[in-house]
Amino acid sequence: MTGRPLPQWYDDAKLGVFVHWGPYSVPGWAPRTRDVQRLLHDEGPRAMLRAIPYAEWYRNSMAIPGSPTDLHHRATFGADFTYDDFIPVFDEASAGADVDAIAALAEAAGAGYVVLTAKHADGFALWPSAVPHPTRGHYAARRDLVGDVAAAVRARGLRMGLYYCGGFDWAAGGLPMRRGADMLLAIPTEPAHERFAAAQVRDLIERYAPSVLWGDVAWPVGDHLDALVAEYRAAVPDGILNDRWAVIPGLEGRFRRALLTAGGRVVEALWRRLPEERRRLRFPPARVHDIRTPEYEIPEEVRPDKWELARGVGNSFGLNRNEDPAALLSADDLVRLLCDVVARNGNLLIGVGPDEHGRIPTDHEAPLRGLGAWMRANGTAIRGSRPWSGAPAPARSVGVRYMVADGSVHALVDSPPGPVVSLVGVRPDSVAGATLLATGQDLEVGSGGDAAVLRFPDRRPDEAVHAVRLRGEVRPA
Repeated sequence: MTGRPLPQWYDDAKLGVFVHWGPYSVPGWAPRTRDVQRLLHDEGPRAMLRAIPYAEWYRNSMAIPGSPTDLHHRATFGADFTYDDFIPVFDEASAGADVDAIAALAEAAGAGYVVLTAKHADGFALWPSAVPHPTRGHYAARRDLVGDVAAAVRARGLRMGLYYCGGFDWAAGGLPMRRGADMLLAIPTEPAHERFAAAQVRDLIERYAPSVLWGDVAWPVGDHLDALVAEYRAAVPDGILNDRWAVIPGLEGRFRRALLTAGGRVVEALWRRLPEERRRLRFPPARVHDIRTPEYEIPEEVRPDKWELARGVGNSFGLNRNEDPAALLSADDLVRLLCDVVARNGNLLIGVGPDEHGRIPTDHEAPLRGLGAWMRANGTAIRGSRPWSGAPAPARSVGVRYMVADGSVHALVDSPPGPVVSLVGVRPDSVAGATLLATGQDLEVGSGGDAAVLRFPDRRPDEAVHAVRLRGEVRPA
């Protein structure tokens, strides 16, 4: 952590939209499988990399011989069709993209910020970077997609953030990543590459002043990061830096790399015997950061420090045309997820993947629009809120979470199966009244032993979570 106060705008926003867009949007394909955390936990790193559900990882997946993506690519595009052959298709399609539609969806969802992939692991930049790529020269989109999306987002009063993957650059090498150790070995160690990455990030800061600078995996081995962070802090004093900027020592040298390879194979052989905590997708945290960013994983407890859940509407961040519709979150799922996250002191960064034309499929838009409808009725319990310090741990089995907003404690209650809900952990004599935010109805308040009880009317809104403002000097039981 940085030791500085967290910028209030970010803590108040609660919701961001994560947009993964690039040449991988042209094939828009990944295998149908479980989310990445369950896949890794159950089957290990090698199986995860072979069948990863992330469509934005197409470049690596197609390079693994015999993988589902390799077989799909050969059958669909042919063995001689390279990843870079997608670029002119992407350039032509994205030239006419209506980027305001992306910003409008984020606004309709109730988001406070958008994060766009300026450069993903494929190495391709979405802005006219003047910094030549170490192996490809000019390797960037024809249209300034970063600038155009940023302008559309800011015109709607939202904050703009940018993602930059420093840990991988598959256009420069590291392919294919087939085993867990390969992910470490793919992190660039050449000084020239670290200088290139630093120059690109500096260019993003100078051109677009992103309110969020969202790194991924790690940072190339080198010594430019501290100066880069200082420049970002000076340019954007209320900017947010996530935790995936770590410089990992010990990656240089043939002997060390051989040891990493051997150690990785031992870990894979013993995978099912490892403790549960070790069988998760985690990223080493950078020494300086503002927020932690777990992926497809929610902590059980209320975290004292701010964090952000990153996940897609489905099991992929980028568009996956092959995705099982059953893997997509419904609007109700997304409402409950947001409530679960904010009650644990987190923000939700929900991912959607446009196609090469910039269009987000209707079934991916629908959950965000449903969340937005819920936010319009209940958002005062979410935006600007903080977890109630007197609340019990927000166990999912209880179905009630507590937030403080506008000076009042609010209960976020999963749609009850019956008319009565027990407010576990709330003293019954401390609640003077309760109001259902969506309708303004006053609810009956009673006592159920050592907890306050709410009685809902027979006719109540059809919503996944009821936001209830509690009146009085609400105290924990």
